[in-house]
Amino acid sequence: MEPTLTIRMPARLRKDLQQISKKEQLPVSDIVRKSIAGYIFVYKFRRLRGKVLPYAEAKGWLTDEDVFRALK
Repeated sequence: MEPTLTIRMPARLRKDLQQISKKEQLPVSDIVRKSIAGYIFVYKFRRLRGKVLPYAEAKGWLTDEDVFRALK
């Protein structure tokens, strides 16, 4: 069994979450897990991007298009 996490949230946020849960036919816990996983993914991506950005800039890769051209 996975550990449980208890959080506090404003009533309006909980109400919105419950409405989404009903419309999407997903348990609230699934929506929360997916939301947290998405947040963590973006956080890690931004941290990694910050670490590699100086190397990319040194190669002249300043835009996404520069990177895509280099990968062709």
